[in-house]
Amino acid sequence: MPESSDHTPPPPRRPSGWNSRSVGTRFQHGSFYLLIRLGGKPLAYVLLAFVVLWYVCYPSTRRKCSHYLRRRFPHRQGFWARFVDSYRLVFSLGQLLIDRAALGIVGPAAMRVTFPDGPRLLEILAAGKGLVMIGSHVGCWQTALAAFEHVPTGVNLVIHRAEGDVDLHYFEHQGQVPPFRIIDPLKEFLGGVLSMLEVLRRGEILGLMGDRVFGGDRHQIAVEFLGEPALFPLSPYVLASSAGSPIVVLFSHRIGRDAYTLELAKVIQVPEGISRDTAALRPYVREFAQALEDYVDRHPWQFMNFFDMWDTSPLNDLTPKEMVDRHEG
Repeated sequence: MPESSDHTPPPPRRPSGWNSRSVGTRFQHGSFYLLIRLGGKPLAYVLLAFVVLWYVCYPSTRRKCSHYLRRRFPHRQGFWARFVDSYRLVFSLGQLLIDRAALGIVGPAAMRVTFPDGPRLLEILAAGKGLVMIGSHVGCWQTALAAFEHVPTGVNLVIHRAEGDVDLHYFEHQGQVPPFRIIDPLKEFLGGVLSMLEVLRRGEILGLMGDRVFGGDRHQIAVEFLGEPALFPLSPYVLASSAGSPIVVLFSHRIGRDAYTLELAKVIQVPEGISRDTAALRPYVREFAQALEDYVDRHPWQFMNFFDMWDTSPLNDLTPKEMVDRHEG
């Protein structure tokens, strides 16, 4: 344990207005699973085309898409342009979910996953200081985890799953034991912080999402993303500093109907024992935000964070410029 509580990340809390439960009923999810079993992914994609059209007709669906689309494609205005873009984005999400289900239902033969930077990750891991793996709601991270089957250490993922969620993880389709340990920050003591620090000190991998905030003002920071201040969590960087572990930014993207690739987009070195002051942590959060912006520049239809990360109301005492510049200078 660190000597000072200043170096320990606070226990996360559920963000206001956010729920991790997947869209769709048990019957709808079951229908897709059945089609995959009967005719493979192509048959499921046919149903997906009609289901997505139904959902995109709802203003609430288009509103969730608009948080990202109006910043990534500011030149595409008007109802029909936004309708088409929303359809394309939600259809891409549906494809990823079908791919994930197929991996669990059909098995590894359903998907080819490549990880060209795998040797580099093993080199970093061999230092024995553990590894903070930051991902994002892009591509299909569960499918990409197939590339970690032969990693010679434990893999631990920070995941919260809402009660009653009917969208199965890929390993649940065949009743398999997950190939990673799950740390639920909303169910474990102190938000799982002690568990997270312990796995890093054992030299293992700790995976967190770098684009979803659990908690209030103290747990997040606003940095520039797609031209506006957006909120990012501080916890991954505080954990890395507390344990003296390097951070690797990993993104996956779909490269074909049956293929994904995993890329090591960035290695971030946060100094050990750094203060939790946002001025000290800001440069490292910026590195992640820039890596994510580079990703969506290359793969605009594989960004699947439908939460309004640009809603800076938790910091509503500050102007947009102050949100970005807070504690600097």
